Amino acid sequence: MANTIREQQDILAKLKIHALNPMQEKAISVIETTPNTILLSPTGTGKTLAFSLPLLSSLDPDCKDIQALILVPSRELAIQIEQVIRSMGSGYKVNAVYGGRPISKDKIELKHLPAILIGTPGRIEDHFSNERFSKASIKTLILDEFDKSLEVGFEYQMRAIIGELTSLDKRVLTSATQGVEIPNFVEMVQPTIIDFSEENKVSKLEIKTVVSPFKNKLQTLLDLLLHIGNEQGIIFCNLKDSIQTVSAFLERHHISHGCFNGGMEQKDRERSLIKFRNGTHQLLIATDLAARGIDVPEMNFIIHYELPLFKEEFIHRNGRTARVKAKGIAYVLQWENERLPEFIDKTKGIDVSKKAAKKRQFWETLFISGGRKDKISKGDIAGLFFKQGGITRDQLGTIELKQDCAFVAVPLAISGDLVKKLNNSRLKKKKVRITVL
Repeated sequence: MANTIREQQDILAKLKIHALNPMQEKAISVIETTPNTILLSPTGTGKTLAFSLPLLSSLDPDCKDIQALILVPSRELAIQIEQVIRSMGSGYKVNAVYGGRPISKDKIELKHLPAILIGTPGRIEDHFSNERFSKASIKTLILDEFDKSLEVGFEYQMRAIIGELTSLDKRVLTSATQGVEIPNFVEMVQPTIIDFSEENKVSKLEIKTVVSPFKNKLQTLLDLLLHIGNEQGIIFCNLKDSIQTVSAFLERHHISHGCFNGGMEQKDRERSLIKFRNGTHQLLIATDLAARGIDVPEMNFIIHYELPLFKEEFIHRNGRTARVKAKGIAYVLQWENERLPEFIDKTKGIDVSKKAAKKRQFWETLFISGGRKDKISKGDIAGLFFKQGGITRDQLGTIELKQDCAFVAVPLAISGDLVKKLNNSRLKKKKVRITVL
């Protein structure tokens, strides 16, 4: 049974979306009527909504078991999809499970089975092999960012998971690029391909080369950052060690930033993204893990500090800027004796000797030890900061509310005073700690 127009309009209203884009309209009509679909569309075009609307319309409200499985390559993408589907307010339970958090937490959430389960391959395989729930009612399989989750490293887990899904009648694969051959075990028989990957050919993305006279490109990176000035962007590295080197260098030059890579604890990864989203950090130094599936705002630039090894990663990194209708710049940092990969065209070189305003930190993030489970709302937090904190609306930045805590951006200059004023305040019935994150 397809979504009624009315139901769809209600969901779009909840998401504050005026209308579907052409890719979403096409994808919804195909996914609703086709057993096997491949959807290719650039980052930021709304693929999650494109597969979620037909998925919700296919669910059986009387079924008490899991009906759909969404497999993703990263924890951040699992969390992001869970938040999007929850915010659609369909009434169906949805849960995300992933490595990096206690299995006991999963078990508690899965006592009442969701209609939609989202997860990373390792954690889903763990639940499957321990037979923690029935798979008999799972009729829909969605592989988001399938070119990543079907890479060789995940193959064993993916084969084991899909092999246990014996009731499937619908498969949907989505990505910005088709960088892998789809293995036979996925059973994508005669798929319908919806290809919007070339839609942004008239891209507003500029690619510029910055040549470093030295093999060690750190000084050239600093010159470039000072040339760009106060704007938000991601610096991409290939290795965790490179991130540490760049981070230590920027710290010595008093440039505020966050780091993001697969070797970090999940809590630290999430907090790094929170500080990046709310503007506490204007820079994020990251591996290709940040090239896809993370919830961060549109940004003005990205920097390839280390050149990507594959064309797909180049595309995904660049997809973090100039998304949909916005403009953006991808800077390629190149040692003068370094050859560019063939997938990077000869680009316009720029001189970074001209400096803009020095990068400065304006926001600071405060941690609050209470969240949704304590019946605390964003309005309660804003009220506390206005009344007892004595700040104005302009001084209250982004509030992110989680199950058991919250994060608030406030001006760095007054953050210490606010902690002194507000620590150990009451929010609803809970006495909360408020500290600088």
